[in-house]
Amino acid sequence: MIIDAVMDSFIDSVKLLPFLFLTYLAMEYLEHRAGQKMQETIRSAGAGGPAIGSVLGVFPQCGFSTVASNLYAGRIITPGTLLAIFLSTSDEMLPIMISENVGVEVILKILAVKVAIALLTGFAVDLLTGNRRRQMQIEHLCEQHHCHCENGIWKSALHHTAEIFLYIMCISAVLNMIIGWIGEDRLGSLFLNRPLVGELTAALLGMIPNCASSVAITQLYLNGVLSAGAMISGLLAGSGVGLLVLFRVNDDQKENIRILALLYGIGVAGGIVVNWLGIMF
Repeated sequence: MIIDAVMDSFIDSVKLLPFLFLTYLAMEYLEHRAGQKMQETIRSAGAGGPAIGSVLGVFPQCGFSTVASNLYAGRIITPGTLLAIFLSTSDEMLPIMISENVGVEVILKILAVKVAIALLTGFAVDLLTGNRRRQMQIEHLCEQHHCHCENGIWKSALHHTAEIFLYIMCISAVLNMIIGWIGEDRLGSLFLNRPLVGELTAALLGMIPNCASSVAITQLYLNGVLSAGAMISGLLAGSGVGLLVLFRVNDDQKENIRILALLYGIGVAGGIVVNWLGIMF
């Protein structure tokens, strides 16, 4: 069973390589061409930061959530803007769904739900905190980036493709073994037929500061293991390496913990609302 699971995962993952590379190449092009403009737009957004952040955050990759953490630590953007970016970003969900030929209308609907929740949360947080912009500090904000921007778009796209290929293959192998051992029906019942369990578990998984979490959540949803609400909980709570960078660059650890708690709570609540409203993707 183990050999079959590994071989099936390898074959399925190889089929995704061309789609993943083309997707990352296009995204790297956008990030290199428009990345600085995105940063400047967020910096100058003021009270409208959550609106802009929630829209720009839908672009995957570790770069933008990392930039947001640095801008927040640099006293440039508001807490609401930071949360809007964290909530709207889906890390590797978009390229995986594109490579799996998921319908455009489905992808747009998922992104629209995430953007709406991020937008409302961002404005609510800034409203409750008085929309205070902390005093700006002059410091280098991008030193924590780990996105290989210096290598150019081709090498960077290749790096991301190889990295996500390995994640997909390993996670798919583990999932195949778990599903084969437990059984799809039994595994699905652990999440789908238990109120709150799917949302609580998926949100915890999404908060792991690694793109593997978004890969796992997306694959579990596509395999029918997670409900739409549980998937949304995981994708809302997930922010790539943004949280990890925040805890490193922002000295106020109590503040970081509050942001982490908000991110988890909003992720769970968002998933519950999606299921309650009967929203399907």
